Amino acid sequence: MRTLVTGAGGFIGGHLVARLLSEGHEVRAVDIKPINDWWQWHRDFKVENVPNYDLRLRAQCMRACEGVGHVYNLAADMGGIGFIERHKTACMLSVLINTHMLMASEFHGVQRYFYSSSACVYAADKQNRSRLPGLCEGDAYPATPEDGYGWEKLFSERMCRHFMEERGLECRVARFHNIYGPHGSWNDGREKAPAALCRKVAEAKLSGGRKIEIWGNGKFTRSFCYIEDCLEGIRRIMDSDVREPINLGSAELVTIDRLAETIQQVAGLEHRLAPDYKFDEPQGVQGRNSDNTMIQRELGWEPSTCLAVGLRETYRWIEQEVKDAKDRPHPHG
Repeated sequence: MRTLVTGAGGFIGGHLVARLLSEGHEVRAVDIKPINDWWQWHRDFKVENVPNYDLRLRAQCMRACEGVGHVYNLAADMGGIGFIERHKTACMLSVLINTHMLMASEFHGVQRYFYSSSACVYAADKQNRSRLPGLCEGDAYPATPEDGYGWEKLFSERMCRHFMEERGLECRVARFHNIYGPHGSWNDGREKAPAALCRKVAEAKLSGGRKIEIWGNGKFTRSFCYIEDCLEGIRRIMDSDVREPINLGSAELVTIDRLAETIQQVAGLEHRLAPDYKFDEPQGVQGRNSDNTMIQRELGWEPSTCLAVGLRETYRWIEQEVKDAKDRPHPHG
């Protein structure tokens, strides 16, 4: 039976389809976007690419799940902090996707269902300082998640739990912590901090600029998980007996200032860019890091790609994208 990947035209989804194909799986890749807008799409006899599918609609979920054994549900209307703070309604409407995908998966007898949750489910009072212990899975309750996006993810986690307990659909849930890498949003308003800062550094490098815009004061902290670690974690969690939501993230905590400095280093800049702090832009919580105790205990593994290594690959791809965009003729001459 085929494996279904929803959100296959997105950043993580496109990489996951490639990973599954490399393992010999037959894949149905589904996304709401036209195929030319996918970050990656694969020409392979083992893949069925299905563009223009709106999985907020139950009928389209039913068709997507027909003849499928495993489902990886990565579809969501989301982006970086700028997007999720300004589009809370759109983020919450993604609950329709997971609701209808669960119903369709149960109807078609799907054997196992993966749901991509987020560290945005964690309680706000556990993230109100820059230097705090990593977030462990129990820190999602009592529930005060990020408004909009975080509430939708937490509710959808509970939906997975009850479909598993009451209807026998085996579900696996991973809480992603700031996944980054090449082949994703970098200039469309949905980009996350690593991609946005890679773009700004590349633009400064090409133009001779001396400043870099940073949202907030640069002292907020995050951990960032490279895409290859994310893919390995998804596959391990899907194949595991872990039935509770589990962190999938790096434990390497850095400030946003440090993130920007590391990107400048991998870019080979001859001079350090002066930070231009923007305090009126969305910033999110003050500190967020992944406690990997559970994933180490349950899977004997955790993400291990250091930030500098992952950023080197990410920056190389984004710098080329910036160069290509600069050299592309303007449509209006």
